[in-house]
Amino acid sequence: MANATVLVVDDEALVRWSLRERLTREGFNVLEAGTATAALEQAGETVDLILLDYRLPDSDGLVVLRKVKELYPDTLVILMTAHSTVENAVEAMKLGAFHYINKPFNVDEVALLVEKALETSRLRREVKSLRTSVGREYGFDAIVGNSTSMQAVKSLLKRIAVSPASTVLLTGETGTGKDLAAKAVHYNSDRAARAFVNITCSALPEQLLESELFGHERGAFTDARQQKRGLFEVADGGTVFLDEIGEMTPALQAKLLRFLEEKTFKRVGGLQDIRVDVRVIAATHRDLEAGVREGRFREDLFYRLQVMPVHLPPLRERRGDVPLLASYFVDAYNREFRKRVRGITPEAMHFIEAYAWPGNIRELRNAVERAMLLIDREWIGPDDFTTLTRSSAAPAQFRLPPDGVNLEDVERQLLVQALDRASGNQTHAGQLLGINRDQVRYRIEKFGLTKP
Repeated sequence: MANATVLVVDDEALVRWSLRERLTREGFNVLEAGTATAALEQAGETVDLILLDYRLPDSDGLVVLRKVKELYPDTLVILMTAHSTVENAVEAMKLGAFHYINKPFNVDEVALLVEKALETSRLRREVKSLRTSVGREYGFDAIVGNSTSMQAVKSLLKRIAVSPASTVLLTGETGTGKDLAAKAVHYNSDRAARAFVNITCSALPEQLLESELFGHERGAFTDARQQKRGLFEVADGGTVFLDEIGEMTPALQAKLLRFLEEKTFKRVGGLQDIRVDVRVIAATHRDLEAGVREGRFREDLFYRLQVMPVHLPPLRERRGDVPLLASYFVDAYNREFRKRVRGITPEAMHFIEAYAWPGNIRELRNAVERAMLLIDREWIGPDDFTTLTRSSAAPAQFRLPPDGVNLEDVERQLLVQALDRASGNQTHAGQLLGINRDQVRYRIEKFGLTKP
């Protein structure tokens, strides 16, 4: 680490001279001090490392070490002494010394140790900077929304992040930002320094998913040629995000429940219990309570996950956040595509606020991205959102009749009308109602309608 500043503190002029000569040849800036008082006067933010003698005329090195670490915690200190004891070495390391060397020493070895210490310091700063950057990217400010419902969601996520809660359940339609919420919880918790691993339960068949989560022993199944650590082991001390947990098979649900209850698991084909400390954040767009009633999802697992539930509302229920999100995406794609689009016209903004957004935030982001890619003007207009159908715009506001209504009757009539208008196409019917296909199918079964 060329140009770094090293302060050599020793009451022997010959020691200071020999170290200065050697370190200067390596490109370091070298300062000298013969007393503790002079050392503390020269120590500061510009000093990267201190070579500190244990015995000084006016104090001892441990006193100086303690004071330096109080004032400049990032400064590295290597203690030098001709009177080495185990107790002194232990005390020095407790106080934050990087290393402890005995006199007499080889100046070449000291130079190598200085380089190693400074390189370690550089890597630590880079890791700290990276974590800070990641923390900003996945901070709670990255969850855009000022609506009452989203403010409540963010407040709850913040409390969960600093809590010891080991299981969290995120629910909400596809595209509502469950993955971003999971990352915000992880990167704003005391687990942020450890791994965040993400797996979609619907993406793999049961055997492969089990192997991914719990690992396997060599020979556990065909092609298992070597032992493999699972994601729960990899994420020890961190977070595992299980997306689409509603797609997990009953057999795997039982094994997950055992892990959540006991914090232990066995690799596939293994006999030994492995204990880890992970936070499990599960997410689903499905109605798990309906899954429990229908026998597709274990009731005991559902209640285990329900310890800390968070529901992310669909975009159509927080339309006031649409302008904020759209402007956020315009700014982001201006940076990514190196464009200077000034924003969205009032007419276009009115249109996208009225749109039902069946794909939620993901659909809005994709719509803005497409418009930004194709636009050659300063403002995005209504015609730049050609992928959106005006039939999915919000319906007119209903007035409650004087005698009231039966909500289930209204819901059933709207479903029938939507299916009729969509010629039986459940996806299209869902777009007309502002819900997804699975929710349409659930209501078809709920109301006993014949599937078209």
